[in-house]
Amino acid sequence: MNIDFEKMGGLAPAIVQDSENGDVLMLGFVNPESLQRTFSSGYVTFYSRTRQKLWMKGETSGNRLRLVSASTDCDQDALLFRVRVEGDGLVCHEGTRSCFTRELPTMEAQ
Repeated sequence: MNIDFEKMGGLAPAIVQDSENGDVLMLGFVNPESLQRTFSSGYVTFYSRTRQKLWMKGETSGNRLRLVSASTDCDQDALLFRVRVEGDGLVCHEGTRSCFTRELPTMEAQ
């Protein structure tokens, strides 16, 4: 798999989706090393842009993301990880299942 990490300065966005129901759980970033660690461990590992280091999601909370499948988009610069959530299922650091919980106004809502 040839992911184009150069478009975003060494990183690629990775969307995390529940493999059972299709819920979008979160978005993180990977670099070549974190992607390799994801494949070798079977658990999603990201690159933290703020801390500038690798981190396995759920390492401390227990809400780990067990990799079921991985795919890339047509430009090969973004990833989709389908996962099985371990632990209590609260993936977001704010204590919710998904990080995508804040509705924005759209033209339909106005």
